Amino acid sequence: MTNEFAIPRSVEWKETHIRILNQQKLPDVTEYADLETKEDVFDAIVTLKVRGAPAIGITAAFGLALAAKSFETRDLSDFRRQLADVKAYLNSSRPTAVNLAWALDRLTDSIRNAISINEAKTTLVHEAIQIQVEDEETCRMIGQNALHLFKKGDQIMTICNAGSIATSRYGTALAPFYLAKQKDLGLHIYACETRPVLQGSRLTAWELMQGGIDVTLITDSMAAHTMKEKQISAVIVGADRIAKNGDTANKIGTYGLAILANAFQIPFFVAAPLSTFDLQIENGDQIPIEERDPDEVRQISGIRTAPEDVPVFNPAFDITPGSLISGIITEKGIVTGSYTEEIEQLFADCQLS
Repeated sequence: MTNEFAIPRSVEWKETHIRILNQQKLPDVTEYADLETKEDVFDAIVTLKVRGAPAIGITAAFGLALAAKSFETRDLSDFRRQLADVKAYLNSSRPTAVNLAWALDRLTDSIRNAISINEAKTTLVHEAIQIQVEDEETCRMIGQNALHLFKKGDQIMTICNAGSIATSRYGTALAPFYLAKQKDLGLHIYACETRPVLQGSRLTAWELMQGGIDVTLITDSMAAHTMKEKQISAVIVGADRIAKNGDTANKIGTYGLAILANAFQIPFFVAAPLSTFDLQIENGDQIPIEERDPDEVRQISGIRTAPEDVPVFNPAFDITPGSLISGIITEKGIVTGSYTEEIEQLFADCQLS
């Protein structure tokens, strides 16, 4: 792929620490931060130094494995108790993205049959690395499946950053654009800025430009006009959690785009790995919505743009009903139609394969 490898890795395992691309500093500075403790990992997730549901899961998995390496106990039961405490701590860093809990659960499940502390520590590291390796292939397959939905010259809209720096590589919603670049399909992307912390303008625009992909930035309030004037062919977004009925939590503003797409009769697609589905919840009403620091709305890059004490409502995510989603693109194919039945069947097929 011509320019895709110019994009930095979001998370790297370094044996004694975790190295992350500090997404707080983009687009002005490409800076890496080293995480050496569980507190470092917690802070990096909460403060959005690392973000994107898959990347959060990968970072948390490495964080749990890193913390376990420092346990000095010789008792395996005590080791498991300490591990459970760190797992609960890291799991509390962000409540909406299900990949966080999924990755931590997978790590603790991996040592269920461990008979020594050394075996457990080694297994945890290997499992975290495997999660990252699998995520790269998963994202590539999501991109491959999504690519069939678009044709040369399509104008496509997205919001937030569901790209390479939000995952192990390629991304979810942005994955087809990297594959399209390789095939010279000439897709053009309109990226919404994504208020209040501007993941679209700071991250998506930066990332796609790094990859040599045709992107135009718009403010969130320009979405309806842009759909009309630029003949938008489709909207594609990522996801932080998908309920059993297809209701999808994604970055705040996604629901509004889905309503607009429906009004203009434009297909609205969600791209996400199977690890983002939460089959324990029936619908979007059961998805916890994180509310963040009011100063994210009162300020931009530390500069106050609103009265200092004005009350703020700052939900980080919203819920798009499955009824507004044209298709959910996964590594195992595209789910459409009656999501409750189709999602259940998708997971049943995956268990059989």
